[in-house]
Amino acid sequence: MTNPTPVHPSTLFAVDGLLTDEEREIRGTVRRLCDEELRPNLPGWFEEGRIPARDLARSFGSLGLLGMHLEGYGCAGLGAVAYGLACLELEGADSGLRSLVSVQGSLAMFAIWKYGSEEQKQRWLPGMATGEHIGCFGLTEPDHGSDPAGMRTSARRDGADWVLNGTKMWITNGSVADVAVVWARTDDGVRGFLVPAGTPGFSANDIGRKLSLRASVTSELVLEDVRLPADAMLPEVRGLRGPLGCLNEARFGIVFGALGAALDCLETAIAYAGDREVFGRPLASFQLTQEKLADMALEVGKGMLLAVHLGRLKEAGEVTPEQISAGKLNNVREALEVARTCRTILGANGVTLEYPVIRHAVNLESVLTYEGTSEIHTLVLGRTLTGHPAFA
Repeated sequence: MTNPTPVHPSTLFAVDGLLTDEEREIRGTVRRLCDEELRPNLPGWFEEGRIPARDLARSFGSLGLLGMHLEGYGCAGLGAVAYGLACLELEGADSGLRSLVSVQGSLAMFAIWKYGSEEQKQRWLPGMATGEHIGCFGLTEPDHGSDPAGMRTSARRDGADWVLNGTKMWITNGSVADVAVVWARTDDGVRGFLVPAGTPGFSANDIGRKLSLRASVTSELVLEDVRLPADAMLPEVRGLRGPLGCLNEARFGIVFGALGAALDCLETAIAYAGDREVFGRPLASFQLTQEKLADMALEVGKGMLLAVHLGRLKEAGEVTPEQISAGKLNNVREALEVARTCRTILGANGVTLEYPVIRHAVNLESVLTYEGTSEIHTLVLGRTLTGHPAFA
């Protein structure tokens, strides 16, 4: 009896049939970039704990990936699903690369695009869309991650100027950014400020000794009597709904992105199991191996259906923050489990950088935590289902 020809995991759910020709073309373009220019370098970047961030930003900008879901100012104005598929392919290469793009487009650029003045938009967005300018997003503090309402960074009036003091932590793109979007407490509530690199009193220091997201720039921002003109403040938003609105944009990208890491692990495990012989047979022919692969393919497929559905809701202007929380919680949690299970299929080879699995696994540990921990998103859903908040 002839063995049937193996099929790709995505075939089980026929996800491609849910996509437009343009969306499939964008996915293919980003995949080629990842295969030809990024994947060959990622083991070295990860091992060395560095990336050529400026070169990557220009490369991503040349493809229209930076702020690709925003309208005007040099941005591509594409749909949510197209943006999600780009995130999927980038994170299929490495979570750090998707972080660079999503922090640039969905946090820094979105904040300026949504809440900034026309002058601020004209000054920053065109250059950020091409990758000539890099942005970062300063919300998290050393003692205030899940509870941003407790932030200590302050901005006070001094004549016509603002003076900022405080510290932000775990800031992607921080030390390479040309502009930081910094959220601070004022007498008028939480407000956002644009802090250009080189402003006196402002510094960004890289965080070292990371064992996750090593192919990414992660920094501490320090503001010591940073004086800004009045027009540095984002004028169109007041309160935490500003930064939380930006986070919803970035979380949406993670809903797709985490599946890219999971799918890369699954493809690697299937190929490895087909080549690896154990007891004179391919590892793929053993029932326990097939059970693992089948279970993982189901979770990745279900996650893709969820991601595309949320994307269509977002395009229609109907998606809710709670739905994005559900997508982020489910897809990151399942992606991490897929990475861990794929590591078991690869055995000892699974802990080397010869294969991408352990790199994805440790990266996803960070993705599980940032932009809302799994616990916070669980409580968001609990509040939604019961009407009772359990955050305090």
